[in-house]
Formats: sequence, C-alpha cells, structure tokens
Amino acid sequence: MSALFAFLHHAAAFALVAALAVEFVLVRDDLTLRRARTVQLADAAIGVSAAVVLVVGFLRVFYFEKGSAYYFHSAPFLSKIGLFVLIALLSIYPTVEFLSWSKVLRQGQVPVVSAGKLRTIRRIIHWELAGVVVLLLCAALMARGAGYFG
Repeated sequence: MSALFAFLHHAAAFALVAALAVEFVLVRDDLTLRRARTVQLADAAIGVSAAVVLVVGFLRVFYFEKGSAYYFHSAPFLSKIGLFVLIALLSIYPTVEFLSWSKVLRQGQVPVVSAGKLRTIRRIIHWELAGVVVLLLCAALMARGAGYFG
C-alpha cells in the first residue's frame, strides 16, 4: 500500500508541474479563445493535482511512511510544507484572473487582458515554478535524512 501511495503522490506532483509549465507557456503569447480555455483547464488541473499531492502526502506522513513524529522533526519536510503553502498562495492571483474569464469565454469571446496583467501573471507562474524546484531539493534532502532534528 505504501508503494501505491508513493506512486499517487509522485504522479500528482508531476501532473502539477506539467500543468504549471503548460500554463506558463500559454500565457506567453496573445490570448485566443482556444488558448484561454486551455489555460483555464490547465489551472483546474493544477488545483486538482495540488489537492491530491496534499491529501496523499499527509496520508503517507501519518499512515504509510516513517510517521508524523519523524517528519515534523525534519527541516526539509517543514520547508516543503512552507513552500507548498507559499506556492498555493501565489497561485491565487492567476486563478482568480482565469476564473474571471468564464463568462466571456461562454459567450465565445476572447478575454481582454492588459499586457501588464499578463506580465504579472507570467511572473507569478515563474515564481511558482522556481518554488517547485526548491521544493524538489527539499524532497531530495528529506529522503536522505538531512536536517532531521529529532
């Protein structure tokens, strides 16, 4: 069972990163109707993947791996949680913007988004991707037992 949950956790994490990369690429050029709809789908995939990562990750911590006492005494694990929260908070602005396009998209129109707002969204997604890279470093350190203070 532990291997199944490890697989689910990693598959969701890879899906999250892939959807985030797709979103980043899609907001680099001018929006089209199809591109805007795909951005919304990618953003939804990010949300679902993040939820799966979080739920399955905590199930692994509490039931399938070394136990919560171990993980909550691991600096890399605590850093991973902090980074995950930071990335989630960063994602709020783009998600709210993408959701605001729904009415216009249902009418078959392309959302009008200023160049400045798209630059801000790209910058935020770039920071999210950078945060994921640091989170992966923390995961590798945690897997090797670095930073355990228990």
